[in-house]
Amino acid sequence: MLRPLVLSVLTVVIGLVGCDQGEVAAPVAAPPPAVGVAEVGFREMTPAMEFVGRVEAIDSVDLMARVNGFLLSREFEEGSTVKAGDLLFRIEREPFEALVAARQADVERSEATLLNARLQRERIEPLVARNAAAQSELDIAVAAEQEAAAARSAALAALRSAEIDLGYTEIRAPFDGRIGRANFAEGAVVGPAVGPLARLVRMDPIFVTVPITDRAMLAMRRAQDTSGFAPHLRLADGEMLETTGIFEFFDPEVDATTDTVRVRARFENDEAILLPGQFVTLVARATESEQALVVPQIAVQQDQAGRLVLTLDDENRVQVTRVMLGQRLDTDWVVLGGLEAGEFVVVEGIQKARPGMIVQPYSSTLDSGD
Repeated sequence: MLRPLVLSVLTVVIGLVGCDQGEVAAPVAAPPPAVGVAEVGFREMTPAMEFVGRVEAIDSVDLMARVNGFLLSREFEEGSTVKAGDLLFRIEREPFEALVAARQADVERSEATLLNARLQRERIEPLVARNAAAQSELDIAVAAEQEAAAARSAALAALRSAEIDLGYTEIRAPFDGRIGRANFAEGAVVGPAVGPLARLVRMDPIFVTVPITDRAMLAMRRAQDTSGFAPHLRLADGEMLETTGIFEFFDPEVDATTDTVRVRARFENDEAILLPGQFVTLVARATESEQALVVPQIAVQQDQAGRLVLTLDDENRVQVTRVMLGQRLDTDWVVLGGLEAGEFVVVEGIQKARPGMIVQPYSSTLDSGD
């Protein structure tokens, strides 16, 4: 039963031995690995820089009592918005009104004294002219008149000071703003030494101050000669403030300790969304767009020497290209140096591409031009 099978196997072996040894097939070379590539090209972009800043009030003031007295009333609601000239606090007026009346009486008394001195001088002058009175008497009369005039001026000044103190019994808002918590209750004794009665802050417009590097400041300065930059604000919840601000102040010198320059922008704040002391993100965005050379972010790698991409030469050979990048633009990086438009970078199959290796490229759907 097994003999036919043995004969068949022997026949096959003999046939193989009889074959020409030169006819053995050579091994087939592996094809180049396929990698996805994207073309480096230009995109329209609006240059922007982001900085963390702090909101500051244009004006803020501690409301102080400038005279001592009992606090009669508070004429506002804490945390409310007040207008310039609004009455905020009343201090009892009676002691100051009495002082004004006393000073007014002093003025009237000094005027009477001055009138009498003037009349005495006028009576003596003709007598001296006729040699009926001594010159010394006239000198005394003239001096008495001048002394009475000086006393009248002092009385008028004292009256003016008393009237000013009477005016200080009413504390009014020096500008439009929002007033904070009252520090004293009605009936408390207040005065210059007890501290502020409340704090008033101007809310609209408002400042945002940011420290920026001198390099960023130079870029903004140069851009102002062309399209310029406009400040925008991103709030803590990620939303952008609808109104655009205005850059209105650059520090005249660089802070040597931080190597930064302080920049201030002004924003309208009629709804009081921004509060002094609040941290915000200031986005300095160019007012005009421009064309920028970009490369897909997925193509960028980094090692100890910096950032790099894998490019292909005319023979589809992989090369390492060092790049200098700018800001991020969606899924792209802005290229500042190292690449030129029309070059191809590897974006898919990067792990299969080795420097010096020839690859089979295909157009990737990640091409930045799509």
